Amino acid sequence: MTMETSKRPKDIEMKDAKENTKTKNEEKKSGEKDVPVLKEADLITLEDFKEHVKHIEKAVSSKEKNYMSRVVRALSSSRRKLNSNVLRKLINGYFPTNSTEKEALYQFLDEPMDTKADTINFRPRSAKAQLAPILPELDVYIHLLVVIYLIDTENYKDAVRCSDALTVKLDGINRRTLDQLSAKAYFYHSRSYELIGQLDQIRSFLHAKLRTSTLRHNVEAQATIVNLLLRNYLLYHLYDQADKLVTKSTFPEQASNHEWARFLYYLGRIKAIQLEYSEAEKNLTQALRKAPQSTAVGFKQTVHKLNIIVQLLLGEIPDRALFREKIYKKSLAPYYQLTQAVRTGNLGLFNQVLQTFDSKFQQDGTYTLIIRLHHNVIKTGVRMISLSYSRISLVDVAKKLQLDSPEDAEFIVAKAIRDGVIEATIDHEKGYIRSKETVDVYATREPMNAYHQRITFCLDIHNQAVKAMRFPPKSYNKDLESAEDRRERDKQDLELAKEMAEEDEESF
Repeated sequence: MTMETSKRPKDIEMKDAKENTKTKNEEKKSGEKDVPVLKEADLITLEDFKEHVKHIEKAVSSKEKNYMSRVVRALSSSRRKLNSNVLRKLINGYFPTNSTEKEALYQFLDEPMDTKADTINFRPRSAKAQLAPILPELDVYIHLLVVIYLIDTENYKDAVRCSDALTVKLDGINRRTLDQLSAKAYFYHSRSYELIGQLDQIRSFLHAKLRTSTLRHNVEAQATIVNLLLRNYLLYHLYDQADKLVTKSTFPEQASNHEWARFLYYLGRIKAIQLEYSEAEKNLTQALRKAPQSTAVGFKQTVHKLNIIVQLLLGEIPDRALFREKIYKKSLAPYYQLTQAVRTGNLGLFNQVLQTFDSKFQQDGTYTLIIRLHHNVIKTGVRMISLSYSRISLVDVAKKLQLDSPEDAEFIVAKAIRDGVIEATIDHEKGYIRSKETVDVYATREPMNAYHQRITFCLDIHNQAVKAMRFPPKSYNKDLESAEDRRERDKQDLELAKEMAEEDEESF
């Protein structure tokens, strides 16, 4: 019995058929749970775009820029909600049934999936309105959304083709209500070509559009295209052409703050390369003031990197609090070490930082300017030696500055004396430097220069604030009475008061 029981196979546990079907149903339900969520999200997104379309229609009917500005400002948030299904519903809902543009835009989108999420009923226009032609502003807006979607999904070649079609469409339209949308269209057109590494091919196109927008007084497009051309030149290190563009074209004063911030940054970069460090610092400081305070962190990091190098080239030391801010602490860490090397005049530390973060500086586009700091480090080291020693040999100076020979040290010290960096004399025969006694700073012109710099800074802030003020249009006083009408009304009121007083006396 024991042998038979040992050879007997183990009983297999048979699951009930109902349990198997139950688990399959549960898996199917869990897979279908995401579909209503996606459907609800798409419906909310379509309702948001429906509101944007209403703003566009109001902008066209009332000729007010504010409605179109809301739509353009909402692009940054609404682009995150875009998908192929939403765009197909928008195109199908607003374009006429027999429109060729509908099919042209469909080819850039993915084929609709056979799911319940695709059964969204979105009919923003009536059957009669569906036959009417679409507004040019709405056509450009939906086309622009498709371009943005293609860029976000990294379909760069399709984005280039789609943006080419959009610019051709804009060539045949000249409407003031399209100014802001056309500026955005040119921006993403340039961005799509930049992403495929062919930005230099649209340079002549941008020049032609700049001429057209200037003649049509399209301020938004004019400011955007000037910035796109400057970016185009600076990306290929064509600083002379960029400088000629700045001198021979006028940037519109009515441009928005973010376009002004970009323009001032590019201008500061050009001035820094051309050794005009004071002008560069002024432009970069204004760019930081024009930039948004709570957003655009990446832009502000880029401006601060360049501004730190320019300040060091001017002989100034950036504020330590800047490097401690949370949003800048990580990105500005290499520049903090560089500032420490320049501040202490430590040539060895400077070379070490330059070698460690070589690729980082080249990626930021500041490597060329940092190379120029080599002389500033040596000058700072000479100044520190002059303050520390009343008399020191040239051999010791060469050792402290890590120079090759005492002759090099003598040449550098002589240049520092001639430039006014230090007050000292060189004894060539005995081979030493003797520092002069320190003069009282308040007996020099330095305090006056410091006050002058601060006063100029405050006056610049005041002037920029006055320029940035906005006033209502002159048409607001049409309904107000003139001075003559007011005097006439006061005169009539006075006569009426006298008559009422006389009547009261007579009745009394």
